[in-house]
Amino acid sequence: MVKPFRTLLAALCLSLLAAAPAFAQEKTGAKPGFVLKPGTARVVLMRPSILVGAQSTGGMFEPNADWTDQAKENLAAALAAAQTGLGNSVVAYAEPVGADSARVAEYQELFDAVASSVIEYQFFAGNRLPTKKRKDQFEWGLGREVGALPGLANADYALFITTEDHFGSTGRKVLQLFAAMANVGVTAGVHKGFAGLVDLRTGDLVWLNADMQMGGDVCDPAGAGKRVRQLFEGFPGKPVEAPVSGTPAAVR
Repeated sequence: MVKPFRTLLAALCLSLLAAAPAFAQEKTGAKPGFVLKPGTARVVLMRPSILVGAQSTGGMFEPNADWTDQAKENLAAALAAAQTGLGNSVVAYAEPVGADSARVAEYQELFDAVASSVIEYQFFAGNRLPTKKRKDQFEWGLGREVGALPGLANADYALFITTEDHFGSTGRKVLQLFAAMANVGVTAGVHKGFAGLVDLRTGDLVWLNADMQMGGDVCDPAGAGKRVRQLFEGFPGKPVEAPVSGTPAAVR
């Protein structure tokens, strides 16, 4: 009975892996020739997209409102502390209401889609599109209309941030254990984040830091500080001598 069980388990694990997206390691890209000098630009930090929940045994995401609210509070504090160490004026976006609020949400979703495309078709060398075969062919954007959003008229750049965490459920962790016995790899948990800088004059994505295996428990203040520091790794214009301030990170 043991052999058929392991065969069935292996088949189940392989089907789950086939349905899961391939994740890249941490990568940073910038538009060729883009340079941001400290003290030369006004950056608006758009309202971050933050989502936290559990990962079911089958790998499905189950959102958790309480965890998400806690993460939003912790990340807001960590971002506020980090803004002064980025080398340029970084101010929080004054979120509009009504139809304009819906437009802002659409651009956040567009940023997520573009960031995911960069990871898939730029950061994976084997997947690069014919027009982006070279690493320096970093040409992505949200369109010029992004600069017309309310509240961005006097800004040079918009900073978009996305974090998403799926904490592996007990069932998922048990599956991971049995899968290891069948010599099949199954991950428990998803922790990804994107931070991108958009030129509001052209709509071009001029810098992106995307990490699909981030550390830091965003439901914990120290973990949120670690997450923010990871999001801002390689941020253009950030003085090397002045590290980003914030809550000390917990060692994981």
